[in-house]
Amino acid sequence: MTSAVLLINLGTPTEPTPEAVRKYLKEFLSDPYVVEIPRPVWWIILNCFILPKRSKDAAARYASIWTKEGSPLRFHTEKQMKFVRGYLGERKRSDILVDYAMRYGEPSIKSQLAVFKEKKIARVLLLPLYPQYARSSTATAIDTATAAFKTLDYHPDVRTIEHYFDHPGYIEALANSVREFRQRTAGRPDKLVMSFHGVPQYTIDRGEPYQAHCLQTGKLLAAALNLAEHQYQICFQSRFGRAKWIQPYTTDVLTELGKQKTGRIDLICPGFAGDCLETLEEIAVEGKEIFHSAGGGEYNYIACLNERHDWLETLTGMALEALDKS
Repeated sequence: MTSAVLLINLGTPTEPTPEAVRKYLKEFLSDPYVVEIPRPVWWIILNCFILPKRSKDAAARYASIWTKEGSPLRFHTEKQMKFVRGYLGERKRSDILVDYAMRYGEPSIKSQLAVFKEKKIARVLLLPLYPQYARSSTATAIDTATAAFKTLDYHPDVRTIEHYFDHPGYIEALANSVREFRQRTAGRPDKLVMSFHGVPQYTIDRGEPYQAHCLQTGKLLAAALNLAEHQYQICFQSRFGRAKWIQPYTTDVLTELGKQKTGRIDLICPGFAGDCLETLEEIAVEGKEIFHSAGGGEYNYIACLNERHDWLETLTGMALEALDKS
């Protein structure tokens, strides 16, 4: 094999226990790309206050979504990798190796690149599974890989895909998932809510394109579904800490829609390539409780793209295009 694709996702604890979750959270929240507070100050806050409290709480949340296959994020990422391998095989491209890594936890980016080096892979495509570019997701994954190449003294031809927020195949796969859900439930919602992961407002103020990417994805999805402006709402979830994050917050939107006695909402998370804690627990469970508590009616969560054929065919095509370009 002369080329390789490395799918990169965020990461997950190895098991839903306080010890495993603490280890994962420590690595995640120690990343200066994620929390931009001076290290000495943040070390005290993280180790003396956040980890002792959040590890147990987060472990219970992970346990509520854990399956026989383990962490949903990990098994969805692994299945996506296997499908892309298969689609490449169908296209007679057995010269391309496909694997996956996690930015935090295992398998690590460095360990997977070490395997590529052993196999003498000459061209590597780094493909973070984040449609919209953000420093705290895409940039930290790519920069971690760049550092690993140097540490390993490994110098292949490196390609990257930094975003695909407006890729036609990605938008169409999202639209198809909504259409198929409506067919199964025999109805249309009063509002389609599109919830993206949030980032601190200051990252946008200094020029990061993440919010613009999310808004464009939302508009393109709405256009593909022929939705008028009053028929959909874009919002942002997973706020952490006291800083102002990009708005509107998903919790506020769900509360307001509930207070308006909205009869039915369908909610989709277009920024996540696979279902995980933030979608299965925060949105599918907590979001439903918020909406119902405020007086709302029917609440439906539409699953992430996961192992959809149209999505993984698109991902395969993206990878081939990036690898084959001169």
